[in-house]
Amino acid sequence: MKLLKIFIIVLNLFIGGFMINGGIKKFTGEKPSPYKVIEQVQKGEEIAPNEEILVIKNYIFGMKQTGYFWPFLGVMELLAGILLISQVFAKIGAFITLPITLNIFLFHLFLEPHEIGELILVAALLIANLYLIFVSYKHWKPLLYNKAILS
Repeated sequence: MKLLKIFIIVLNLFIGGFMINGGIKKFTGEKPSPYKVIEQVQKGEEIAPNEEILVIKNYIFGMKQTGYFWPFLGVMELLAGILLISQVFAKIGAFITLPITLNIFLFHLFLEPHEIGELILVAALLIANLYLIFVSYKHWKPLLYNKAILS
């Protein structure tokens, strides 16, 4: 039982650290203008060396271009990571993290399937996240199913 608790703490730290790192990266680096890609195309500049990379760049640029989604994603990653690392609020952190880890996994599955190492890492991240939700089932089950309301 004690080993299981340590394992859950390690998973919380692993996913929480991953989320905090990703959240911080959202606020560092280049902030593109909404017309950057269009201007590059008009100038005849190469945007990407091949179609696979172009699709990835367009996807990420689209999120940044909105002006709100990229920072919003960063804030949610930071929030989820802090909740997970706190251990006190880890259960809610695991729920907040689930759509983020699912999206990260699907991004790599569909846009970078040739990057096997990254795909394995993000699959492990998703599985760890699902496991954290699964082990806290008894705590959140009443939110989904309450017999008292049915009687």
